[in-house]
Parts: sequence; C-alpha cells; structure tokens
Amino acid sequence: MMESCDCLEPQWPADELLIKYQYISDFFIALAYFSIPLELIYFVKKSSFFPYRWVLVQFGAFIVLCGATHLINLWTFTVHSKTVAIVMTVAKVSTAVVSCVTALMLVHIIPDLLSVKTRELFLRSKAEELDREMGLIRTQEETGRHVRMLTHEIRSTLDRHTILMTTLVELGRTLGLEECALWMPSRSGSNLQLSHTLRYKITVGSTVPINHPIVNEVFSCSHAKIIPHTCPLARIRPLSGRYVSPEVAAVRVPLLHLSNFQINDWPELSAKCYAVMVLMLPSDSARKWHIHEMELVEVVADQVAVALSHAAILEESMRARDLLMEQNIALDLARREAEMAIRARNDFLAVMNHEMQTPMQAIIALSSLLLETELTPEQRLMIETILKSSNLLATLINNVFDLSKLEDGSLELEVGAFNLHAVFREVMNLIKPIAAVKKLSVSVMLAPDLPLCAIGDEKRLMQTILNIAGNAVKFTKEGRISLTASVGKPEYLRDIPDFCPVPSDGHFYLKVQVNIYPILHEPLEIKSFHCDTLRILVAESVLKTKHIYLPNLRRLKVEKTKVIAAVDLGLPFVRGLLVSWKDTSGLKVKVLERVVQRRSL
Repeated sequence: MMESCDCLEPQWPADELLIKYQYISDFFIALAYFSIPLELIYFVKKSSFFPYRWVLVQFGAFIVLCGATHLINLWTFTVHSKTVAIVMTVAKVSTAVVSCVTALMLVHIIPDLLSVKTRELFLRSKAEELDREMGLIRTQEETGRHVRMLTHEIRSTLDRHTILMTTLVELGRTLGLEECALWMPSRSGSNLQLSHTLRYKITVGSTVPINHPIVNEVFSCSHAKIIPHTCPLARIRPLSGRYVSPEVAAVRVPLLHLSNFQINDWPELSAKCYAVMVLMLPSDSARKWHIHEMELVEVVADQVAVALSHAAILEESMRARDLLMEQNIALDLARREAEMAIRARNDFLAVMNHEMQTPMQAIIALSSLLLETELTPEQRLMIETILKSSNLLATLINNVFDLSKLEDGSLELEVGAFNLHAVFREVMNLIKPIAAVKKLSVSVMLAPDLPLCAIGDEKRLMQTILNIAGNAVKFTKEGRISLTASVGKPEYLRDIPDFCPVPSDGHFYLKVQVNIYPILHEPLEIKSFHCDTLRILVAESVLKTKHIYLPNLRRLKVEKTKVIAAVDLGLPFVRGLLVSWKDTSGLKVKVLERVVQRRSL
C-alpha cells in the first residue's frame, strides 16, 4: 500500500523550456523587488527633508512582499507540498493588504504632490523674475555708474558748450541713443533754437515756435515725457531709408541763469525759462523707454542746469574780477597822478611861501616905521589898520602854507581872551575906506546882549567877519550896508539842524548879519519885474573852539532859501570852515539868499 503524499500537481503537463524561463524571470523579479527597498532606504537616509517617509515604508513593504511572492513562486512550477501553497497564499494575502493600504494612502497624497509641482512652477517663475530683476538692477547700477561719470565730466568743466556737448555724448553712449539734441530759447524768447546735436544730421539753428502745444506740455511737466516722433522737436533725424518710428523722450532743462551764450546773443532772462533736451532711441529696434531710464534723463537734466548756473556765476565773477582789476589799475594811476600833483603843489607852496613872506614882512616893517613918525590921528589910524591887517594876513599865510597841517586836514586855533566889540570896530575901520570910495554908507550895530569879551581865535574870527562884510561892499554898487552882531537865539538855532551843541552859560552862538539896502530910483508905475539875488552872509561862531577842519570845498553843502543865480562870492576860506563837534564847539558859515524886486522899464 502506497503512503499518501500531501502534494499538489500542476494542472498541465510541464514543459521544461517554459518552466526554465518562468523560473529565471521570477528569480530576477524577486531580486529587483528586494533591491528597490534598499534604494528607498538609502534615499530616506540621505534626504534631509521628506514629509512622506511612511508612504515610502509602506511602498517598500509592498515591494518586498511582491518579491517574496515571486520568490516563493519558484517552488510552484513542480510538484510542491501544501506548506508551500500556504506560504504562497499568506504572502499574496499580505501583498494584497499592503498594496491596498498603499493605494489608499497615495490617493491622499496625490493632491499634495500636485501642489508641490505647482509650487515648483511658481518658484521657477519667481526665480526667472528675480533673474530679470537682478539683470535690471545690474543694468541700473551700470547706468548709475555712467550717470556718476557723466556728472563728474559735467562738473569737471565750467565752459557751457563743453558741458552741453559732454552731456549729449555721454547720454548717447550710456543709453544707446540714435540722436540727442538740445533746444535753447532764442534772443526774442519766441522760438526754441537747435543749439547742439549728437550726430549733426540736421542744421544747427533750426527753430521751433515756443508756443507749440508739445513744447508747452514739456515745459509744464517736471518729469521726462514721451513725445510723438512727428513733433517738430523730434525731427532731428532726416527721413531717409528704413525708418521705423522710434520712441522719443523730451525733458525740460531749467535755465537758472543765462548770459553771453554765443547763440544769437542769448539774452539775460529775468523770468524763469527752460531749454528742451530731446532723446531718440534707435529706429531699427523695438526698444522702449523704461522708468529708470527716464529718471536717469531727469537727473542728468538737473545736473546740467546746475552746471550751467555755476558756469554763469563763474563767468560773472571773472568779468567782475577783470573789471575790478581795470578799476584798480585806474585807481593806481589816479593815485600816482594825485601824488605827483601833491608833490607839485607842495613845491609850489614852498616857493610861494618864501616869495609872499618877503613882501609881507616888508609891509609890516614899513608900517611899524611909519608909526614912529609924526602922523595925524587919521593917518595913524590907517597905518595901524594896515599893520594889523598885514599881521593877520601873515598869520593866515603861515597857516595856509603849513604843509604838514594841510596834509593832516586839521588846523589848530589860537584860543585866547579878546575884546569882541573891538573886533567889529577893527572890521569897520578896514572896510570904511573902500566903502567911501564906492560912496556906500556903512554902519555897525552891536546888540545889548552881546558880551564885551570872549574866548576864541580872534584872528580867524576877524578874518571871517571881514570876508563877510568885505564881500557885501564888493558886490554892492550903491545903497547902505548895515552890520549887525547879536547872540543867536534858540528859535533861530532850531532852523539850523547841523548845529549840534546846545547854548549854555559856558558858550554862545554869535550871529553876524549883513543887511544891504539898495536905492530904488524913480518910483514910477510898475510894469514888469525881474529878480536880483542879494546874498546875505550870516556867520555863527562859538568861541570855545579847539579845532577847525578844512574839508573838500567841492563837497561842501551850502543851505539856501532860493537858488536863482550862481555867483562866486570869493569866500573859499569862510565857506570851507566846518567844525568838529567832538567835545568842542566851533565856527559855521551859512549862506542865505534874499530876493528883492526891482522895477524894469
């Protein structure tokens, strides 16, 4: 009796060749399935961040079980025991369970995997955009470097034409322009005139009306502006050959100062005006103006405006310096001429001093000798008057010809006590002989309040009064002359604002007035009148005086009530006396006028 065998037989006859192929295939499939988990394990270990490791574990288990089923399947091609069948069944059931679980998990992670792809595309587009922005930034940096170089080139010179040409050349090279031009206002201000171009493809000097709408738009806009290529401002390139309409930009250039620009004598414009810079991209390209390029053009326009202003200021300063040098040369020449004139005057005064002192001393000596002889009272009075006048004149000559005092501009007074009434009597004694010859009546009236004695420079006061009275005699043909002396009243002094000191017990103002009374003949019926000017000279003096200054007579201001005719009074000495009011008092002469009416037939 045969023993029972727990074996399973194949359902078809075994074909050795097929069995061999299946056997080999299952072996390699099992080997591949076992190697894939090893690769997944290596990937998980090397990956620093992977959120689906558990999926890989399940997938690895599924692959291992698949490999196990193929490996177990090697024993099923021949007669095999039930145990092999059970193992095979368990392996397949496990593989089915793991594969189903893995499939369910993949359903949940597929959207995440798809979103990962979307994020990848988004990040890729962002990376490309960043690359473009980086390229733009590099371009802007390069452009900024060119702008700095351009600014340096502009600032390195102060010649206006060099500034403008440098600007056009550097802008054309930096921005790759086909043409760049500058339109400046004409002398009349009604046109814009083409002054500079980059390629010189159009005649310099072409004009565009300043009231053109496009020009007004550019002037009213503080930023660079795209203008039509058909605008007159953009016709700086001849229309020849292939001509694809390029983009043209224009920007205003503030002219902060204009003077002596050598284009039709550009004027000095007080109102704020502008020039126009036109920039044209190449016509054979599809280039467009970018924002950073427009900003670059605006910055360059501002730099050009500042550079032109600095150049104008430098030109003005250079002209002022040249003018100042010319004036200094003229002043130096005038100074030399003045020094030569002073030396000549000093030489002349030295000679004249010697020549005039000799006869004056002879007159004084002869007068002294005549006084020692027997003379009548009238003759003695005349000789004494001559002697006093000679001494006075000698003193004045010494003062006038004192070169050191004249150069210093000051003259010290000889202050001392003297008889004030006697001074007026001496003056009358001197002018009476001349008045008698002209048949003039001369009288003196001393006010009761006039002090008898005073302190001051007797000789100069006498000379001043003598000049006043003497000129009255000199310019009067007939009539009567009255000399009145009194103390100046406060109400009179209020009309003389130049007299700073206030009268006090220590000093007073001496008012000397000469009144001229002409004789009117034949008082007939008056038909018509005309005016004769009779100047009345009034001298006020304060007798506590230390210094009298001799200013430039040409600058002396003489107060007048009415100016009718200019008459030389012959009073350079008297009219030139002014007083320093620094802790002193002094002498001042005021020239008045009084107008009388005389009948004319």
